[in-house]
Amino acid sequence: MAGSLQLIPLGGFPLVEPGDDLALLIDQALKQNGLALQAGDVLVIAQKVVSKAEDCYVRLADVQPSAEAEELARQANKDPRQAELILRESREVLRVRPGVVIVEHRNGYVHANAGIDKSNIASDPADPRVLLLPRDPDRSARELRVKLGRLTGVVVQIIINDSSGRAWRNGTVGIAIGTAGLQPLFNQVGEQDMFGNTLEVTEPAVADELAAAASLIMGQAAEALPVVLARGARLAPAECGSGALLRERSLDMFR
Repeated sequence: MAGSLQLIPLGGFPLVEPGDDLALLIDQALKQNGLALQAGDVLVIAQKVVSKAEDCYVRLADVQPSAEAEELARQANKDPRQAELILRESREVLRVRPGVVIVEHRNGYVHANAGIDKSNIASDPADPRVLLLPRDPDRSARELRVKLGRLTGVVVQIIINDSSGRAWRNGTVGIAIGTAGLQPLFNQVGEQDMFGNTLEVTEPAVADELAAAASLIMGQAAEALPVVLARGARLAPAECGSGALLRERSLDMFR
């Protein structure tokens, strides 16, 4: 694991539009910032720019709310069209209060409002639109990893992060919703601590920890820093995706 860690934002990153080659934009931003990728580097990429490049926009004018969405909108004090999109993007609605709908997203993680957002996107008030999460963030991460490897000659590890709340604490933190090339959990069960005690349940979610660290630099408003280079993390290589971070429902004590 990391002895020291550098987190380097890629300044001057352009606004991303549907169809943009995100790997090419990252390669150009690395060069503009005087950076060259190294073996073991991790790139943490904000979900929003991935969704924009993949054209995950939806015009609310194109959404016809169902009766279920109308009722959900009434309970949550939301636009019925947004409520309809929340239902479409979710496996199950778990909790509702005015302003927030907590769901199990179709990709498995528990998320407020199914991750549907309208911050930091250009939208005409007369014709509003929202942005959905990427269809398959793990696939997006894998594709970015391959393309960046071809462009730079270095195959790095990729984390796609998003902001998420927690059931037991206020505020949001960055979490990994897509990964490629790394083991998202560091299983230390069976190792010994400094006093010789055997660890029985210790399994840090290293992908989430790095996603949160990068999120602190990315910011949530007008910082325009959607890509952070993490150097020194020394995450174990793996070909699995982010699914290992999802707790089995039978073990979930909050539902």
